[in-house]
Amino acid sequence: MSLSQLMLGPNVVLCNAASQTYPSCNTFTHALSFFNKIEGSQATARQTAELLRSVISQQRVPYTNQAGALIDAVKAIGEQLIAANPVELAVGNIVRRVLHIIREEDLSLTTAAIGGLNLSAVSDDENDDDRDGDSTLSAAAVAAAARSTLRPPSLQTLLEDTPVSAAVPQTSSSGGDSEGKSKSADKSSRSRKLKHDVIEAVNELIQDIVTCHEQIAEQAVEHIHQNEVILTLGSSRTVLEFLFAAKEKKRSFRVFVAEGAPRYQGHLLAKELVARGLQTTLITDSAVFAMISRVNMVIVGAHAVMANGGVIAPVGMNLVALAAQKHAVPFVVLAGSHKLCPLYPHNPEVLLNELRSPSELLDFGEFSDCMDFGSGSGSPLLHVVNPAFDYVPPKLVSLFITDAGGHNPSYMYRLIADYYSADDLVVQRRATAGN
Repeated sequence: MSLSQLMLGPNVVLCNAASQTYPSCNTFTHALSFFNKIEGSQATARQTAELLRSVISQQRVPYTNQAGALIDAVKAIGEQLIAANPVELAVGNIVRRVLHIIREEDLSLTTAAIGGLNLSAVSDDENDDDRDGDSTLSAAAVAAAARSTLRPPSLQTLLEDTPVSAAVPQTSSSGGDSEGKSKSADKSSRSRKLKHDVIEAVNELIQDIVTCHEQIAEQAVEHIHQNEVILTLGSSRTVLEFLFAAKEKKRSFRVFVAEGAPRYQGHLLAKELVARGLQTTLITDSAVFAMISRVNMVIVGAHAVMANGGVIAPVGMNLVALAAQKHAVPFVVLAGSHKLCPLYPHNPEVLLNELRSPSELLDFGEFSDCMDFGSGSGSPLLHVVNPAFDYVPPKLVSLFITDAGGHNPSYMYRLIADYYSADDLVVQRRATAGN
């Protein structure tokens, strides 16, 4: 069963007063626990996008402020998803991407509506006074749209709040009824159009997430050359597909794999590389400095790429980056667009690290005497710290390769700005009246 089926299945309840869609408590709690167990940024990003697509499809959209209703519904679920798995920054990235999609599609529809008003004014064959009235309406609509772009949630709202009497002169009561029905039908059609366009855009986002490995791998032949030695650390499917794609293009090269203690994910990557016919050498993490002089390029994956071009990566990656800089070896980071985060490392919303179980480092049975509480001290004599991630500053990164192409660290902020809206950096619902 998928996450969206768990959270938005038969137990969905609607709160008509707020026009919001929420799952029942039991279903939602179960779904969040399931969501927290998903491993891997790509799988998490895909499940998040599919869930938000379900939220949008089931959301009741009012006649006015349609984009605002969708934004509030997405933020309501997004807040809880981020809180359920704060270390996986891909969750927040996808929530913000979907919010940006809603704003962009709403802007597109409003721009098209304004264009239609202008076209109607130009083609009108009525007298000069009527022409002046149409021109005034069009100018007012454009001004309203300009003001709306400065504040969320919707350009469309101001247009819809324009009185019917100002838009079209009423000639009779029957004519007014006809205009009222026409406007109501237009609003309903526009509402369906907005949801349809947003869902289509989210489908494209999901497809980009699914195919990100292949899109990145297509660029491998441009960066890996004959008889080179590549160094990587730990295990990354993106790196695996990238290296294999270069081999498929008849490039002969060798891969050094640092084992990635204490979880030793590098062992899994080395096994996969050998299974696909690549020459592989497994080394310890502490041997990176000793081996780096033989390496032509370092190619690694990332947990997240921050707005300043810094990288959150598996622990030990900063050691590899420093070794590469010391020996002037290019340090290349592979990351799908769902890993591009619009936040900076110092933002309070960013949880840079998590501490994993000490059992990954030592056997409690063997060290049980060291773990005993000291006499009178009230605390154990031996402390074990096992961080999951490292932070690599942008000055140590030579190149980012994403599904949108290769980019220098200094350009990442501009690439990230294309995916997100400044209004959505903090995913938090607007306070309702009376709260």
